[in-house]
Amino acid sequence: MRKKALIIPFQKIKTSKKYFKNKKTVLVGGCFDLIHFGHLQFLKKAKACGDFLIVALESDEFIKKNKRKSPIHSQEERAEVLSSLNFVDLVIKIPYFSANRDYFEMVNAISPKIVAVTDGDPQLENKKKQVELIGGQLKIVTALLRKFSTRKIISDFN
Repeated sequence: MRKKALIIPFQKIKTSKKYFKNKKTVLVGGCFDLIHFGHLQFLKKAKACGDFLIVALESDEFIKKNKRKSPIHSQEERAEVLSSLNFVDLVIKIPYFSANRDYFEMVNAISPKIVAVTDGDPQLENKKKQVELIGGQLKIVTALLRKFSTRKIISDFN
C-alpha cells in the first residue's frame, strides 16, 4: 500500500528538495476546495507528464480574496484530501501570495521540469514566463471542464 503524500509548509521547500531532486517533477497549483471529477482528471494527467507530482495548495485567504467566498474546507483539510490521492506525491501549503513575483519565487525554488495547467487558465501567460525562466516547460493537460467547477456544484445543490 502506498504511503500518503508528504504535506509541507511553503517555508520548507528548500529542505524538502531531497524528495524530488532527481525526478521529473510536475508542478500544479490550485484551491482544490471540493475535489471533483475535473480535479481528478487534471491531477492524473499532470502526473502522467512526469514521475513526481507537486501540488501548490492555495491558502484560505486566497480563496476569500480571489474567489470571493469562504473555503468549504480549510487549507489543512484540503491538503489531507490531496495527500490521500495516489498520484499526488507532495502538497505544499502556500501562504497568501499578493504578487506574481511570489509565485515566480516558488517556481524558482521548486524548479519543476513541467508546470501543468488546464486550457484557459487565467494565469497561463504568467505561468509560461515563470517556467521558461527556469528552463522548464508549460503543458496544457486538460480542457477546462466547466460543469465540474466547485462553484457550479455548490449552486446546483442549493
